[in-house]
Amino acid sequence: MDVPTPDLVCPDTTWAMGRVSSYGWGVWESRLHALFAVQCRYQLEDESAHLDEMPLMMSEEGFENEESDYHTLPRARIMQRKRGLEWFVCDGWKFLCTSCCGWLINICRRKKELKARTVWLGCPEKCEEKHPRNSIKNQKYNVFTFIPGVLYEQFKFFLNLYFLVISCSQFVPALKIGYLYTYWAPLGFVLAVTMTREAIDEFRRFQRDKEVNSQLYSKLTVRGKVQVKSSDIQVGDLIIVEKNQRIPSDMVFLRTSEKAGSCFIRTDQLDGETDWKLKVAVSCTQQLPALGDLFSISAYVYAQKPQMDIHSFEGTFTREDSDPPIHESLSIENTLWASTIVASGTVIGVVIYTGKETRSVMNTSNPKNKVGLLDLELNRLTKALFLALVALSIVMVTLQGFVGPWYRNLFRFLLLFSYIIPISLRVNLDMGKAVYGWMMMKDENIPGTVVRTSTIPEELGRLVYLLTDKTGTLTQNEMIFKRLHLGTVSYGADTMDEIQSHVRDSYSQMQSQAGGNNTGSTPLRKAQSSAPKVRKSVSSRIHEAVKAIVLCHNVTPVYESRAGVTEETEFAEADQDFSDENRTYQASSPDEVALVQWTESVGLTLVSRDLTSMQLKTPSGQVLSFCILQLFPFTSESKRMGVIVRDESTAEITFYMKGADVAMSPIVQYNDWLEEECGNMAREGLRTLVVAKKALTEEQYQDFEPMQSSSVESTHSTYTCAHRRLPLCPQSRYTQAKLSMHDRSLKVAAVVESLEREMELLCLTGVEDQLQADVRPTLEMLRNAGIKIWMLTGDKLETATCIAKSSHLVSRTQDIHIFRQVTSRGEAHLELNAFRRKHDCALVISGDSLEVCLKYYEHEFVELACQCPAVVCCRCSPTQKARIVTLLQQHTGRRTCAIGDGGNDVSMIQAADCGIGIEGKEGKQASLAADFSITQFRHIGRLLMVHGRNSYKRSAALGQFVMHRGLIISTMQAVFSSVFYFASVPLYQGFLMVGYATIYTMFPVFSLVLDQDVKPEMAMLYPELYKDLTKGRSLSFKTFLIWVLISIYQGGILMYGALVLFESEFVHVVAISFTALILTELLMVALTVRTWHWLMVVAEFLSLGCYVSSLAFLNEYFGIGRVSFGAFLVVGAELLENTSRVFRK
Repeated sequence: MDVPTPDLVCPDTTWAMGRVSSYGWGVWESRLHALFAVQCRYQLEDESAHLDEMPLMMSEEGFENEESDYHTLPRARIMQRKRGLEWFVCDGWKFLCTSCCGWLINICRRKKELKARTVWLGCPEKCEEKHPRNSIKNQKYNVFTFIPGVLYEQFKFFLNLYFLVISCSQFVPALKIGYLYTYWAPLGFVLAVTMTREAIDEFRRFQRDKEVNSQLYSKLTVRGKVQVKSSDIQVGDLIIVEKNQRIPSDMVFLRTSEKAGSCFIRTDQLDGETDWKLKVAVSCTQQLPALGDLFSISAYVYAQKPQMDIHSFEGTFTREDSDPPIHESLSIENTLWASTIVASGTVIGVVIYTGKETRSVMNTSNPKNKVGLLDLELNRLTKALFLALVALSIVMVTLQGFVGPWYRNLFRFLLLFSYIIPISLRVNLDMGKAVYGWMMMKDENIPGTVVRTSTIPEELGRLVYLLTDKTGTLTQNEMIFKRLHLGTVSYGADTMDEIQSHVRDSYSQMQSQAGGNNTGSTPLRKAQSSAPKVRKSVSSRIHEAVKAIVLCHNVTPVYESRAGVTEETEFAEADQDFSDENRTYQASSPDEVALVQWTESVGLTLVSRDLTSMQLKTPSGQVLSFCILQLFPFTSESKRMGVIVRDESTAEITFYMKGADVAMSPIVQYNDWLEEECGNMAREGLRTLVVAKKALTEEQYQDFEPMQSSSVESTHSTYTCAHRRLPLCPQSRYTQAKLSMHDRSLKVAAVVESLEREMELLCLTGVEDQLQADVRPTLEMLRNAGIKIWMLTGDKLETATCIAKSSHLVSRTQDIHIFRQVTSRGEAHLELNAFRRKHDCALVISGDSLEVCLKYYEHEFVELACQCPAVVCCRCSPTQKARIVTLLQQHTGRRTCAIGDGGNDVSMIQAADCGIGIEGKEGKQASLAADFSITQFRHIGRLLMVHGRNSYKRSAALGQFVMHRGLIISTMQAVFSSVFYFASVPLYQGFLMVGYATIYTMFPVFSLVLDQDVKPEMAMLYPELYKDLTKGRSLSFKTFLIWVLISIYQGGILMYGALVLFESEFVHVVAISFTALILTELLMVALTVRTWHWLMVVAEFLSLGCYVSSLAFLNEYFGIGRVSFGAFLVVGAELLENTSRVFRK
């Protein structure tokens, strides 16, 4: 074999060639060929993209690997940091166990491959594959796994496992050193409370699932309608869904009771948007005479494989029994996703996805059991205490000389010193967390707050990243029209009456000139188009701009039914009754509703609309009719929408278009004001739209969309509406593009581009999205507190950018880097390099570009994004939101908080360390799934600055004091055993140990939950104080060691002092030392408190009173008849002096 030349050999290959003599050429020959083939292939790709010339900021390590290995690079880097024994002891065993378990699970339950499917109407039995049941299951356990699952969640923590082992050891007679209840009662109490709480939560989840799965729906069969449960619905079933009823599964929209062939649905629990979405029925099935005719045709739906993207769908509808066969393209507007609500009419759909294959379930993550950072820190401290316990026991056995059964003595010493890790630690912390939750819910400054997860209140004081939704969280989702700019003149809120006057005058003049001009309208228009252009008057420009705004949209006027009017009568009246008092507007975008409402306020009103026509009412009451020829909906790629309409009075065809300035600038005719004015409006926080038009001749439109009939008045012509998608003619380029199953959006865009040339710029509009109350000061407070804010929204990029500016999430002087759309590794590489060169700028990125970056440059992208003062991610699916949260947790190790108000925010809320839900217009799904529920976004400031601070500070003090209480008594036990020849004999028996941890010291120690180091007013006024909490200085190994030293010093002084100072009363050493111990604990609590509360004083005296009164009837435990009061005071004075000396040092 020819050995490759050295210049082609990489370092790993050179090393491999050096090892050939050991392994033989036969094995390495195939490896070298494969290595060189891969290396050469990717070297060519890298050279063509010039990637090696522009390495990212991290290192060039990634660019020396294959592209297929890029997603493993971050993990590889992390694994390289920890090697050897240290890695195995710290994290290696967890990694190995997790890997093995995952491997076994994958073998036992292989994931089914998702495929595209053909679904025959009303024939579930024709399905080639078995599909999942249409049932919803949010339960974490079942009858068999509840007890093992709950016990595992409890005993996976070292603290609880340690208590279990200690308690079980008391069943061995040789190891028993006390009463069983002293060990099992606290442990049983903790387990009983936990299991009861989990059982209640699990039962509630079971009830909710049962309620949803048991909902009845009408299923259409050959024999008529039958009632079926939601869980019994199958792929291929024809399901009837009534108004205000939840859609049970993903369906293709076939028919509706609305004569227009469309309906509205509410999607707030799916995508978080409160506006109604217009859905269009398949025209072939909508035009069938009767409902039962669905079974008389032979038709099927070809649907793409199930996926998580809720904003897109590609499929086709085919009817085979017609000649020729009818083919219709299906898109997102022909679908009815599960968990949405029908808002108008009755719909019939064919089920295409069920159960876990539906969009809503695929975008929902399983809830996890959240554990606070403070609990993890305490768990690490208890491990350190356990090592100290083992070391102390070994020292005692060693000093004892390993006499007799030393291993039994070792275990007895472990039990004697087991109070080093007090079981009361868990009880006190759980009770403290319950108190913190109660305080939050009773705070009058944040009314309506609900604590749904009582185990993590301290997390509110440790947050570094806040990930927030936009719609309904930062904004009210209520749009107000603010500005109209025509290039030479601008109109604001105070000059709208001028526009109204111009519109009124324009239509009055047109109506006076309309006599006798209807017959020759088309030749007149052609003559005008060929005449030289004349500068239009302001009145004419305003009229054209308002007319374009009221025609170019997806808004539908809806007329509310009156009392006593049936649904059929309502539809009959809707054509004639255009009264303003019962009309509302519905659209998928609140911007469009605001624009149409504004045109109504200036005199031009949209009164009726269906799939094929639109009616406007002028200020004089005249109704103008327009025929909708084509409608081009808004997409995230095009960033614009358009409509082609024909004026029925003049037969003029006009193409109207509106969109973002970046998309419209290359399309409109040259101008020198658009870019500047767009920037001015954006700086004001307004959402801008550029409106343009283009007059089309009959020949131009025929070239774009040929028609079967030249009769434009024919009501049966198939060209009248793009939504119907009947086959127009074989030569239609637009229809062929819409029927494509591959790259449909690109092909459609290419056809439409033939019309989008040299359009006439009409106006620029500015709309403001009303923010929630006090959003700006709240965001400023959070930034001053050191919290980095990321906005994750499913809205458009332009909308998200405007809200980021208007809410001051991004300051007006701060630069914004808009991450351009990338689809490949090379594009992502170049764009990341461009972003790397910018400093202190906010990042705006779309969900599609984010996916590409995370595929190849996950580690680099997250590190760059974390350096930004603010990040805005738009067009994010619910799963992407949750993934972003997880990435921040993995790459930064910081605590994250997610806040939202819609069903699309549930996954993000559940994935975050702390989830906050807002009860708003989008329902209570996010609020019910969250750990904390609030009513307004501004309440998060007090929730974090005040309650988060107090919860963390108090729990840290309480946890360390409880450990101090166990350390001091264990130190006294060690001194006692040392004095008496290292005997494994307990110092205090029975009730004294139980009373020490309960009635004698519990009330004063637990009263620390009322302490506060900073007043609430100061915490809100100086949010910078919050930064110190994220560093974890209140509970660290440093503070822990200080408390350990204090405990050892005090315990040694107490026990040794009692033995030396009261040698004459040696028989009373138990009573004297225990009394001194109780007084020391009460005094230490008093010295620890920063702000006194009247309940703290009561707790001090109550505990002291309980102890003094118990001396009268606990003689057998103290070994005396009564205690000397003089000795009582002397010991107290000694302890006071010693403790004060410690604190002075």
